[in-house]
Amino acid sequence: MIADSVRRQDKAIRIAQELDARYPTPPIPLDHKDPYTLLIAVLLSAQCTDERVNLVTPALFSLADTPSNMARMETESILKTIKSCGLAPTKAKNIKKLSQILRDEYEGVVPENLQLLESLPGVGHKTASVVMSQAFGHPAFAVDTHIHRLAKRWGLSKGNNVTQVERDLKRVFAKEHWSKRHLQFIYFGREHCPARGHDLTDCPICSWAATKKRIKEESK
Repeated sequence: MIADSVRRQDKAIRIAQELDARYPTPPIPLDHKDPYTLLIAVLLSAQCTDERVNLVTPALFSLADTPSNMARMETESILKTIKSCGLAPTKAKNIKKLSQILRDEYEGVVPENLQLLESLPGVGHKTASVVMSQAFGHPAFAVDTHIHRLAKRWGLSKGNNVTQVERDLKRVFAKEHWSKRHLQFIYFGREHCPARGHDLTDCPICSWAATKKRIKEESK
């Protein structure tokens, strides 16, 4: 177990060097202007691409870009604006509900607290972590399906769920770099390491980080 931990740490150091060389200052992919608009954008990104969210949010935020204004909107109007996003009906209801809560209980301010964010309708751990990291600057390593895939491919985690993977990644990467690593993983996954049709032997990181067993499994 100790030897395995050392191997993971050494691998993480090399991966970090590769990611830093490619993405020294990765930008936040979701367009926003403040913590509230980021919260809404991240909520919309579930089961939806960032590109699609960035196409939808300008129209939505032109109608309402504060909790107070959004809370006054009809759910149907929100739905009409975001209908091209996955799970739109549920998201529209959650956007209205969380906006009402922010208006009524937090004076229209997004709380800078992970647990309070997670208590909002439609806001899970990943969304709350992204907001804490990208809006407020707190170290966080939000794990989505893409990061889960890379962590498994690269042998950084054997976790079967995002909670276990997040724990393992936080162990092998320095805390002050968690937020940057989160973004770097996302950009690398999109550009070099897709879920399907990926030749691990030709990947800049998988080619040396993935185990022979993993390469064999994914080449079937």
